[in-house]
Amino acid sequence: MKNIWIINQYTGSPYYGMNYRSYYLAKEFVKQEYNVTIFAGSYSHLFTNIPKTNGLFTNEKIDDIDYVWVKTPKYKSSKSIGRVLNMLIFMINLLFFNIFKIKKPDVIIVSSLSLFPVLNAYIWSKIFKIEFIFEVRDIWPLSLIELGNFSKYHPLVLFLGWFEKFGYKKAKYVVSLLPNAKEHMVSRGMDEKKFRYIPNGINLDEVQNYEEISKELLSKVPKDKFIVGYVGTIGIANALEYFMQSANKLKENDRIHFIIVGKGGEKQKLQEYCDFNNLTNVTFIEPIPKIQVQGMLKYFDVCYIGLKKEKLFKFGVSPNKLFDYMYSSKPIIFAIETKESLVEISKSGISIKSEDSEAIKNAVLKLFNTENKKLDKMGICGHKYVINNHIYKKLTMKYIKLIEG
Repeated sequence: MKNIWIINQYTGSPYYGMNYRSYYLAKEFVKQEYNVTIFAGSYSHLFTNIPKTNGLFTNEKIDDIDYVWVKTPKYKSSKSIGRVLNMLIFMINLLFFNIFKIKKPDVIIVSSLSLFPVLNAYIWSKIFKIEFIFEVRDIWPLSLIELGNFSKYHPLVLFLGWFEKFGYKKAKYVVSLLPNAKEHMVSRGMDEKKFRYIPNGINLDEVQNYEEISKELLSKVPKDKFIVGYVGTIGIANALEYFMQSANKLKENDRIHFIIVGKGGEKQKLQEYCDFNNLTNVTFIEPIPKIQVQGMLKYFDVCYIGLKKEKLFKFGVSPNKLFDYMYSSKPIIFAIETKESLVEISKSGISIKSEDSEAIKNAVLKLFNTENKKLDKMGICGHKYVINNHIYKKLTMKYIKLIEG
């Protein structure tokens, strides 16, 4: 039985909160009779519950996956210098882990967001005389330049850039969640033969065995309304102010209602906007457990997803909520400008420009005035597409082909 080590500082689980990708991959590896050890940070701003730790390293068994929680400090916000220090401390602390206490790995997968652990993966791969795979979930430090308006000569950008290029050079394979990222990676020194595309997806067991939302929660969903809903993080990148502006433009239509489920740094601003404009056609609902997402989506008529207009998205996008939406068999409004719109490819809804409240309003009205048979057909197309292309069992088999080489 082979052993896989996954280094992903921001790995969570359904019991602690986001991020779920490494957890889902690990579950499927276990089903294929691999042993999996995940090295994750003890604190993340995305966690809904913080793991209980004792000392520098804490072991926990989660769904037959061996977690090693690496002690890391708390930070005030996702954009604070404290978060960068948190990443550095994760890498430094991991250097002190006694790697000979657990079963020797046959392969190491190191996954960003944080780039620093590529150094840990490289050192361990040399000690054990094995290969490591570099998984890139977001393209850093380019994200700092494009989204954070950092200069390309900023010390942090240059510092992160060294780790990025190091990972591209030393890894056997570079796995990207973005289909069009190869050109950028090659420009940063990667051999194009290393590139592999393995996107995000859904865990079939979880979505098939979802948990119904409570009666109390259901009472917040208006009856006999055309519900346009969003479930996920309420952050700057999600550009939900345009979603709210479209709600404002449609406030005279008492048959259409907007729902936002989740939390994030922009939530208060959106609520204040709704209060100022007296929007009675918008409901905010607190975050729900991942296992209840499908239970919530079944009460939507249309699912909305949007992102800010950024050059970075030319490489493609792979948002988890999109695949949850597709599985729910609901038509989708996709307000993201990218080379490949999976909603267009799958014929599961309407693709529109980013940051355009008028386009959102028109898309809502178009779907509102579309007969149910056509809406159902869009939903079925999305469901079929995600089953054929984005379930974690199939995505994990792509990884296994790399591992078994």
